Amino acid sequence: MIKNNKYNLEERTAKFAEDIIDLVRKMNKNEVNKRIITQVVASGGSIGANYCEATEAESKKDFIHKISIAKKEIKETKHWLRLLARSNPECKDKIRLLWQEAQELLLIFSKTIRTTKGK
Repeated sequence: MIKNNKYNLEERTAKFAEDIIDLVRKMNKNEVNKRIITQVVASGGSIGANYCEATEAESKKDFIHKISIAKKEIKETKHWLRLLARSNPECKDKIRLLWQEAQELLLIFSKTIRTTKGK
């Protein structure tokens, strides 16, 4: 993670998706992995896309809705990362780091929703 961009969520979510892509490029493309890789790349990339949409929201309600979608994508990504670790035990440590980053993003987005609702 680039230190200066720790709190730049657009950059952070893009880097998260890039890290997933870099990891799965090196994996065996067997039948089990193919499906998991497709899913984790899609959901991992969708987090940042939904965050970018949220930054252009037309209302508070729209913002909360789009951040909530990003939050759901984070949860889905965590699920697929767990399965990816199961099918690729040799990559468990790298996957664990991605899972931890997903958890941090989940906490940030959850707090963002609570704070926005409280305004």
